[in-house]
Amino acid sequence: MTATLNETTLDAPVDVRFTATGIPLAVRYDGRVWVVAAEPVHWFDRDSWWPTRRSAPVGVGNVVDIERWRVQVRLGSSTSALRTFELRRDPLSEQWLLESIADN
Repeated sequence: MTATLNETTLDAPVDVRFTATGIPLAVRYDGRVWVVAAEPVHWFDRDSWWPTRRSAPVGVGNVVDIERWRVQVRLGSSTSALRTFELRRDPLSEQWLLESIADN
């Protein structure tokens, strides 16, 4: 699956490699490794749990914070064009999703 600039939401599963301090180093997507080439941006959003009426047992932990990263990446060579990947990890999930891709 290859994304184009017009696609806004992909939700494609990806593997993300992190440093020991938790900063993304690389993203494996579409059979290729994209190397992080600029300082990534990290934030959290809140899940809209009320429309889904999702509940969790007491003591499960945080079920509403969605972790997000915006990373500028390029294929192995420093001459390849930069692209911006928006990554998301939903509450209670270990799987990272590539939410969108933009050409810089």
